[in-house]
Amino acid sequence: MVEVGLFDSLRRRRGRPGTLRGPSENDTTHLENWAATRHGVEAYVEPRTNFTDTTVVLIAHDGEWTRRRIGSLDAAQRFGRKHGIPVYEVARVGYPKRMREYTQRLKRQGGQD
Repeated sequence: MVEVGLFDSLRRRRGRPGTLRGPSENDTTHLENWAATRHGVEAYVEPRTNFTDTTVVLIAHDGEWTRRRIGSLDAAQRFGRKHGIPVYEVARVGYPKRMREYTQRLKRQGGQD
């Protein structure tokens, strides 16, 4: 008789590397369109985690922001050069104050959960 522990299936899954969804053409198109319709845009690259691929947060002059998958720091830097957008690593510089203030304004207005 083989005994199966309650958490055995979780342990087996944890050992396997997860498959992450990489950036899509829709992600890139969204970033390009978003950046083209705002000014003072900067890019902040978020590193890959166990759950998400590398992402980039574009932040406009007023703190409005959007996030999409980008694939790698190199891909974000290429995107920035192509569109004249400065690129920063979140792990090194953090998020700008204007982004936090924008998010707080949205919450007060009931525009974001």
